[in-house]
Amino acid sequence: MSSLPLYEKVIAKNTTQRFLDVTILFLLLSLLFYRLLSLKHNGFAWFLAFLCESCFTFVWVLITGTKWTPISYNTYPQRLQERIKELPPLDIFVTTADPYLEPPILTVNTVLSLLAVDYPAHRLACYVSDDGCSPLNFYSLVEASKFAKLWVPFCKKYNIGVRAPFRYFLRESDEPPCASSWEFQQDWEKMKEEYERLCGNIEAAANNSTSFDLTGELEVFFNTECQNHPTIIKVIWENMQGLSDGIPHLIYISREKRPKNPHHYKAGAMNVLTRVSGLMTNAPFMLNVDCDMYANNPELVLHAMCLFLGSSDERDWGFVQCPQYFYDRPTDHLAVLHQTLFKGMVGIQGPFYAGKEADDELLKKIGNSKEFINSAAHALKGKAYFTSILSKSLDVVHQVAGCDYEHSSDWGKKVGFLYGSITEDMITGMMIHAKGWRSGYCSPDPRAFLGCGALADPAAMSQQKRWATGFLEILFSKTNPIFACFTSKLQFRQCLAYLWILIWGLRSIPEVCYAALPAYCIITNSSFLPKIQELGICIPVTLFVIYKVYTLSDYIRIGFPIDSWWVNSCMARISATGAWFLGLLNVILKFLGLSETIFEITQKLHQPRTPADDCGKDDDKMIFDESPVFIPGTTILLVHVSALAMALLGLEAQGGQGTGLGEFFCSTYVVLCFLPFLQGLFRRGKYGIPLPTICKSSALALLFVHLCKMSTISVN
Repeated sequence: MSSLPLYEKVIAKNTTQRFLDVTILFLLLSLLFYRLLSLKHNGFAWFLAFLCESCFTFVWVLITGTKWTPISYNTYPQRLQERIKELPPLDIFVTTADPYLEPPILTVNTVLSLLAVDYPAHRLACYVSDDGCSPLNFYSLVEASKFAKLWVPFCKKYNIGVRAPFRYFLRESDEPPCASSWEFQQDWEKMKEEYERLCGNIEAAANNSTSFDLTGELEVFFNTECQNHPTIIKVIWENMQGLSDGIPHLIYISREKRPKNPHHYKAGAMNVLTRVSGLMTNAPFMLNVDCDMYANNPELVLHAMCLFLGSSDERDWGFVQCPQYFYDRPTDHLAVLHQTLFKGMVGIQGPFYAGKEADDELLKKIGNSKEFINSAAHALKGKAYFTSILSKSLDVVHQVAGCDYEHSSDWGKKVGFLYGSITEDMITGMMIHAKGWRSGYCSPDPRAFLGCGALADPAAMSQQKRWATGFLEILFSKTNPIFACFTSKLQFRQCLAYLWILIWGLRSIPEVCYAALPAYCIITNSSFLPKIQELGICIPVTLFVIYKVYTLSDYIRIGFPIDSWWVNSCMARISATGAWFLGLLNVILKFLGLSETIFEITQKLHQPRTPADDCGKDDDKMIFDESPVFIPGTTILLVHVSALAMALLGLEAQGGQGTGLGEFFCSTYVVLCFLPFLQGLFRRGKYGIPLPTICKSSALALLFVHLCKMSTISVN
């Protein structure tokens, strides 16, 4: 075992993919060249199409450069356990911010699954950051710690696969080989009864949260507000005996917040967790998990450690990223991304992330806590410690969790999780790559983590808008990947990978323009495509067919049906023209000083799903609300319906070059892409587009038609 590697690099053969990538790029360049040659013989629509297709070509260059060398890793945790007798300590960070948008039972299940992972308990410590300062969250964790004393031994005794109770009790197929034994049946019944009691206690507390009895341990929450409260740190469970088969430490943290002090959203919470854990346990590794992302593979830590500890160069891995999947939402589009783009990034510096100084310099960089400085200096010398007596450090940790601690320090600038963007993981991961580190990719079977998706389409679109906003904040900052490529150690192709995701908001401009172009041409009786009898029509037609077949083949190769490919193709257009476009507007308003970007928490719903639930008759219906993110999509649909109706009634502009079959095909294609919006116009309730949204979109569509008519008159 000592001579065998802890992981193996697998280089995928992608000759066919490379050929198709280059073919599509060649067709895109040919189309641009053709448009340039015939630009003087055509009008505004032709020129706008050229600009949009130039943007699409640039995006395709980014995509091709990113996924050119796909690589994956096979990890061998059994070899790790044979080779390393004393595994390194690990601090686990779980973050939550709102007990109503993120129900405590989700956090509880995530924590329970992490406390039960296959790793020595005395080498683990779980820190839960509650940015909402909720007594309900604290109470739920206290109750969960009592259940964990039964749940963790049960999981390890019977080698349970899924260790989040709410998922385990739904899936009979996960029963261990000894499931038929009388002893197991007795223990199983007891676990289910105890878990139902835990859920009942938490649900009862949630229903009476307004009349919480803030006495005893809950007294610290008296007279506290979400954005105005002192630091609260509680050791809920302490493995004082240092038992390897016991229950890991469990610590609750709610950092100090004051109305006049910026708290930097999740990045600020992560930095407080880093400092508090640095004083209490100071493990050399940390695991960062959202409150709704439970550990689906009990060996996930061992798999990640194979990458960290199996490398000959300690600077190989700055972090190891596990792919994100959901248990309550389709994950076909995520799987395709992980199999193509993300594995391509592994072949460069690694996937996105979802220094050593003297003591005087540390005082300037990491704040004025002498105890924390000593702890950091100790760690930087490779002498990190892990204590099982947490109570000794409680007196000093409150200082580093205070809202004034970061003043005159480099926290959020050069140290810890970086500020300046509401997508703190992206900017932090990029800076790690810019320092020359690589990131690993851990994708074991079964999947490492499974999470709860956005509650509905409005929440998902809001999440997309937040991402697009945060990415643009990074792109237009001093820490953007272009500067990092020239001034730091960010590799060129890694820079391309970051640019691909950071320009989401900017991509919305050509997406919106290109989506509106067929309607414009129909209304103005012009064209942006060669006529059907012209030889040049072969280029866009061939490009369209090859691209669609290429993307469809990705889904079929991974094992997904054709309808999932079509649905995700449509949602890509809807997100790009809606959520991403709103994200761009947010950043513009921020730069103009008219508004500030706000971190919007994605609403989650704890509603376990069974296989029968996945076949619901309403699963294919889109949910709408009055959010502005649905206005662009509704407007685009109304514009195309109006254009097709005008052509059918002969109301299009007279004269001009004439509209060809290509424009009518493209307009019909756009209507099909936005078919959920068309259906939403005739539905009621949550599946129907709200009347205010229809009115606003109708006004914008009428304005578009009027401007098209005016442009025709001015040209004539």
